[in-house]
Amino acid sequence: MFDFITQNENAQFYECGYSCDNAWLLKVSQDCYFITDSRYTLEAKELANKNTQIIESSNITQSLIDLINSLAITTLVFDSLQVSLDIYNKLSSQLRVTLEPKPNFHQNLRIKKTQDEITKIKHSQALNTQAYEKFADFLRNCKENLNEKQLHFQSKIFLQDFGKYDLSFDPILGINHNAAKPHALPSNTPLKKGDLLLFDAGIKYERYCSDRTRTTYFHEEINFDKKQNFPDKERQKIYDIVLKAQETTIKKIRVGMSAKEVDKIARDIIEDAGYGKYFTHSTGHGIGLDIHELPFISPRSEAIIEEGMVFSIEPGIYLPDSFGIRIEDLVVIKDNQAIIL
Repeated sequence: MFDFITQNENAQFYECGYSCDNAWLLKVSQDCYFITDSRYTLEAKELANKNTQIIESSNITQSLIDLINSLAITTLVFDSLQVSLDIYNKLSSQLRVTLEPKPNFHQNLRIKKTQDEITKIKHSQALNTQAYEKFADFLRNCKENLNEKQLHFQSKIFLQDFGKYDLSFDPILGINHNAAKPHALPSNTPLKKGDLLLFDAGIKYERYCSDRTRTTYFHEEINFDKKQNFPDKERQKIYDIVLKAQETTIKKIRVGMSAKEVDKIARDIIEDAGYGKYFTHSTGHGIGLDIHELPFISPRSEAIIEEGMVFSIEPGIYLPDSFGIRIEDLVVIKDNQAIIL
């Protein structure tokens, strides 16, 4: 293990049980030092782990420098993707240690989840699924033709359970042609009978994220089940291709495969069906305290699949100005197979 510094809130929370938006965490061996200002020290002392020393400062970076120089530290790791050039220049000019850049070092530390983390992600996804069901019930009973912006707002009520949970990310909700944009912004397009609806959403349970995408169509018995029967033959054809790509990939994942090999399973099915150029993003991403974590399941990822990893499998086909289909579940690697959470 190595000594490190971080301002990343999820890394801070993972190490000491507390985080805020103006703090440095220094970890030396098993000891944590949490440097923050007077707005947060009381709460930090209440919530941080016992092995964490809370230090109040009006200049947290200078206090960090002074603390490091007072300790017997020779090398200090930092995430070069998260430290600004100005901060780095200040640290390097005043510290008497070697600064070692390691991009995404803390996500790498968290790439294999503990059983407690897996349990929290699984529960988060269960709560997310319940919110989907409540949203579907709302849609079945809605008497108005609400537009995407209004539906987007309503969906967040069910996801957050009236303030009980935070969102993993701002939900994605697209109708017909807007669903052809993988990360579409909600528009004024109204939802009418027979319309295709793509919904991608997640919540946080004890800081751990969930993520799920379903594509359905609006009718009297609308639901977000994975099995869908579209009245439109073209939409059903595309849906079945995406479903096959998703389910086949999940079935074939094994420990020791590279992430790009996993991606290729889904991509080959979509390409063989003639829609390769319409699958425009990666097959999946890791998830945990961050909504996007390692490993990334992409054509370029050399990451090796290991027991305990949790990531999404979410292939899609997006036909510009027409419609898009995406199906997403989270899986955990357990006993050399991918199990849907």
